[in-house]
Amino acid sequence: MTVEPLAAETQTTNPAELMDGVDENLWLEDIYGERPLAWAAEQSASTLARFASPGFDALTGRLLDVIDSDDRIPIVSRRGGFLYNFWRDRNHPRGLWRRTTLDSYRSDAIEWDVLLDVDALGAAEDTQWVFSGARLLPNDFGRALISLSPDGGDAVTVREFDLDSRSFVADGFIVPTAKSVFSWINRDTIYLGTDFGPGSMTDSSYPRTLRRLRRGQAVHEAELVHEVATTDLEVVGQHIHTPGFERDLVVEILDFYRSRTLLLVDDSLVLIEVPETADVSIHREWLLVQPREDWTVGGTTHSTGSLLAIPLDSFLAGERDFTVLFTPSESTALESWSWTNSALILTLLTNVSSRLLVLDPANGWASSQLAGVPALSTVRVIDTNPDGRNPDGTVSDSADEYWLHTTGFITPPAVLRGVITLGGDGGDSAGASTGDAELVRSSPAFFDTTGLEVQQHWAVSADGTRVPYFQVGAKALVADGSHPTLLSGYGGFQTSLLANYSGVIGRAWLERGGVYVLANIRGGGEFGPAWHTPP
Repeated sequence: MTVEPLAAETQTTNPAELMDGVDENLWLEDIYGERPLAWAAEQSASTLARFASPGFDALTGRLLDVIDSDDRIPIVSRRGGFLYNFWRDRNHPRGLWRRTTLDSYRSDAIEWDVLLDVDALGAAEDTQWVFSGARLLPNDFGRALISLSPDGGDAVTVREFDLDSRSFVADGFIVPTAKSVFSWINRDTIYLGTDFGPGSMTDSSYPRTLRRLRRGQAVHEAELVHEVATTDLEVVGQHIHTPGFERDLVVEILDFYRSRTLLLVDDSLVLIEVPETADVSIHREWLLVQPREDWTVGGTTHSTGSLLAIPLDSFLAGERDFTVLFTPSESTALESWSWTNSALILTLLTNVSSRLLVLDPANGWASSQLAGVPALSTVRVIDTNPDGRNPDGTVSDSADEYWLHTTGFITPPAVLRGVITLGGDGGDSAGASTGDAELVRSSPAFFDTTGLEVQQHWAVSADGTRVPYFQVGAKALVADGSHPTLLSGYGGFQTSLLANYSGVIGRAWLERGGVYVLANIRGGGEFGPAWHTPP
């Protein structure tokens, strides 16, 4: 395997032109234009002519088989009594938004109820719509706010959709194409931030004002709730729909790493007084805070990356006696947390491998480990249903369920489902019983792993920091410099690069004798905030 530098003729912009404020290739931004598409086709043909080796077409076909495979796991999210999924394949390149039942999802042949065919919609409306998500009305689930991008960019059109009739609501909420943020308050009211005209967007081109839009109003008639400075990033609003714990939040996002969370109480805003760099979440009676820098409060210093809990009402009354739910160590960091109705699941990374803990707030936050998580693997909580209710208002059987996605470099993905049962008396028996999580769906193997193994190694930087990296290659590999190696790494925005199965890398690289290395470099989130922001 050899890799050659790109040919000089593929460069499209003279740096001197940019220095003079002139970009003669600005025409390339017309991504659907005849001339840019022709130019792209010419560049592709030139690249293929130079680099395509014998067998290239056959390999391309094998890779497309992976990308377009119907054997991929359809990842679902529960909303009420249904499991929702968005799916794309070679026959539906723009995708299908669909749903099914748990029993059907468990079966060998899932019966899908298609709610929206985006390809058919685009053909009917002569617009190349790109599906950008659907937000269902909580605790009702009969309506959805659907985001559609006309070109795949950040700007979207928002349209209200009726799930019973499988159609857009003629007199429903419609927000013209813009960079918008929105959420349901109730069936007839939404929070909305969008381009309301001059002065309504920040310097970063995101919503500067948060408004309350009621059914029947034109967008420009929406009532102002709050606004931030033009130098801030954006402002968003959220109504918490948890029965008995309904609240309204306004979040001022100052930049990528700083924000302020405020409670909207009787049209007045009450600041949650925590550091602007901290992460904040509210569930039922609890306020959770994760400091992104050491935080001294109430006479105690809490370390970067810890997780703290306190009753929200107590915090608002001035108390600062937090319960410490997690404290990071040199090897272990908190990646995320997820609530079920009764429990809190912590996803930890220990030397960049996943481990899950279940905490019981009713028993002094007693914890137990979720067993069965394989080594050198990635396990993520992909869905929970904390507000699950039956039509009569009682807690549903799914309220304490959790869905996991597991994967590894040479282990195909799988989806598991479990239900947490809390109990105990606060002593040694306190905590959670999860039983054995049920394997619901699994992906087939897309490449031959015979003779392959995964290893983790550590490099030492100039300042003595140990930086881990995964190596996937042949067993008993001799490090003599003769093995073609594909090295990948990313350190930014506290994004963690974890073990992940890739049929494309497997077929295109590992099966052909290559070595794949994934480096967990500084700037990511593999060891918590301190790994992202070194001293």
